[in-house]
Amino acid sequence: MARWQPDARGRLERAAFELFVEQGFAATTVPQIAERAGLSTRTFFRHFADKRDALFAEEHAVPEQAARIIAEAPASLGPMQIVADGFDAVAAAQFSREKSYYIARHQIIQSDDGLRERQLRMPAALVDSLRRGFEERGTDPVDAMLAAHLTATVFSVSIGRWLSSPNSEPLAALLRDTFDRMRRTASS
Repeated sequence: MARWQPDARGRLERAAFELFVEQGFAATTVPQIAERAGLSTRTFFRHFADKRDALFAEEHAVPEQAARIIAEAPASLGPMQIVADGFDAVAAAQFSREKSYYIARHQIIQSDDGLRERQLRMPAALVDSLRRGFEERGTDPVDAMLAAHLTATVFSVSIGRWLSSPNSEPLAALLRDTFDRMRRTASS
């Protein structure tokens, strides 16, 4: 085994994912992941606390991007317009892999209670990031909280629709459609 090879973290993430798909999350061990990546178990633990972390390595990406979008939005835009304008950017940056990857990842997560519980943290982190960002722009705290929760709901529903849909409609289109349906439902 070479002492140093580039992209150790990425190789470990890919190896973990491949093994989770091949033999299941519960049956996969950290030594197997490290071996598949051509690295040591010690190197694995330099990058991740446990094998779940290898699957959730990007869990902070959407809340961080949402915070940036809010911070960079023109002052004239309200919270829901900022959200609507950000769908394409978030879908392109955070869901850029083939849809089959996200379907397989979803199946891995659904196979384990601990992974499902960890997955539930992601919408909560998004809500917190959005709420803070809107409040920093001067949005009333209650309005900021409502906008944040509505946005997280739109993302959750849209991603569920996207993963379960047999056709290849882009996630950004489903985000916009779900957002429009939410607005129509709220006004009826």
